[in-house]
Amino acid sequence: MTAARVIKLAPVQADVAKARHATGDSMKRWALPASLSEDARLIVSELVTNAVVHGRGRVTLRLLRRDDVLRIEVSDESSTPPQMRTASDDDVHGRGLVLVDALAHDWGISNDGRTTWAALLTSGGNPC
Repeated sequence: MTAARVIKLAPVQADVAKARHATGDSMKRWALPASLSEDARLIVSELVTNAVVHGRGRVTLRLLRRDDVLRIEVSDESSTPPQMRTASDDDVHGRGLVLVDALAHDWGISNDGRTTWAALLTSGGNPC
């Protein structure tokens, strides 16, 4: 099975909630487990927030379901790739990619630095 959904977002913090909601709707439509939906919504929240705060221009969320993989892609117009940081206990920000790394089966950044993606397995439990 192959399914896709593309959501265009404004580069504003309020559209992070719109992205989470659209992701939850897609997970329901594709009859994916609630636990996977929770992980997907958290990953979407972190990646879209990174694009809004550190990126530039319009933000695009792309959800792709192919066979046993859900791929989440978030793009913006900045060619500066996101970087994983080590946040101190007092830092309010800086844990997004650490969370993505912990939840996703795999993740990465496109060669042009404009798209950050994460892959989740849709069956077989948590591979991490």
